[in-house]
Amino acid sequence: MVTLFYGLPLPWQADDRNMEKQEVRAVIKYFYFKGLTPQEIFTDMKETLGESAPAYSTVTKWYAEFKHGGLSCEDSQRCGRPSTAVNEETAEKINKLVMNDRRLSVYFIAESVGISIGSAHSILRQNLMMKKVSARWVPRMFSDVQKVDRAETSTSLLSLFNKNPDNFISKFVTVDETWLHHFDPESKAQSMA
Repeated sequence: MVTLFYGLPLPWQADDRNMEKQEVRAVIKYFYFKGLTPQEIFTDMKETLGESAPAYSTVTKWYAEFKHGGLSCEDSQRCGRPSTAVNEETAEKINKLVMNDRRLSVYFIAESVGISIGSAHSILRQNLMMKKVSARWVPRMFSDVQKVDRAETSTSLLSLFNKNPDNFISKFVTVDETWLHHFDPESKAQSMA
């Protein structure tokens, strides 16, 4: 197999013998019921799967699990509390708070809603797609007006290009793809009023 400089196989030469975790465990379980030892199971899987074969320690771990009466190929339940703070209802409460006053701190938002600071920050960043800009929470997504403006600008530029493609590039100034959200932040005196 020809490999790239970093030792990775080329995409069309990739080994398609990858198995999901549950599939690997099911194969180990099957060989266990057949009466094979962990070493025999590992050797057989290494010959068949090559590089994507599980480690010997994985084979021995699951072999012991099946030997002690475990029949499930799934991971067992872990202790701990499930995540209940990050849901639609909490995200809606936080969205209303932020839209009413964009100068709120994450600590205040968390206290108001009754969740942890990390959960509040996660909802603001991942669910509501907001980030802190000049002491305000601002949506990272374009507004409808910005989307329409960008589409109209692109359409007009395309029509200019279609009219005169040879001369278009020499008269066009380009910049990077950064869009800046411009607003005039209110002063502290204005926000107090």
